[in-house]
Amino acid sequence: MIGTQPSRLSTAALVLLGLVLGSASAAILWLRPVQSAAVSALEGTSTPIITPAPAPVVGATAPTFALANLGGERVDLRALRGSPLVLNFWATWCEPCRTEMPLLQSHYEAGRSAGLRILAINFDEPEPLVRSFVEELGLTFDILLDPGAYVQGLYRVRGYPATFFVDARGVIRGHKVGAMEDSELEAFLADIGIGGP
Repeated sequence: MIGTQPSRLSTAALVLLGLVLGSASAAILWLRPVQSAAVSALEGTSTPIITPAPAPVVGATAPTFALANLGGERVDLRALRGSPLVLNFWATWCEPCRTEMPLLQSHYEAGRSAGLRILAINFDEPEPLVRSFVEELGLTFDILLDPGAYVQGLYRVRGYPATFFVDARGVIRGHKVGAMEDSELEAFLADIGIGGP
C-alpha cells in the first residue's frame, strides 16, 4: 500500500538528522566549561560550590579555587593574585612526587623573599596521612587538601606529579607532568619572574 511504509529517502534523512543532532549534542557537552568546585567544607557543608571555569592551558588565566590547608585555613587562589605561584598536584603514594618535593622546598626557600608561593594540592587523601608525609619531608610551603578531588578535575590532572606555573597576573606560563630536574624547575620559575637572568 502506498503511504504506509516510509520511503528509503525519508529513512535515510531521519538517520542523518539523528547523527547530526547526536554530534551537535556531543560537541556541546565536550566544549562546555569544566565545572570547578570550591571545597565547601570550608563553608560548613559537604556540598561543593560549582562555578564555570576555563580550561587550564598555557596562556590562559588559571582557574580559581579555594581549599583548606593543613592548618584549616582557607587558601583562595584569587587572593594570591600578584604573587608568582607554583601549583603542584601530588599524592603520598606517588614516588616521583616524593622525589620532587625536596627540590620544590629548596626553591621555595630561595624564592620566598621574592613572593613565590607553592601550593601543593594533595589528591583526596586522609589528612593524617598527608600530615605525616609533610612532616617526614619537612615541607613548609602550603599543603592543600582536595576532598573529592574537585580541583584535580578542574585542572584536568591525569598523572602525578603535575605542576602549573602561574605568573603574578594569574596567567599560566608553564605546565609539566612528571618530576622535574633542578634546571627544568629553574627555567619554569624564571618564566614567572623568580630567579633567572
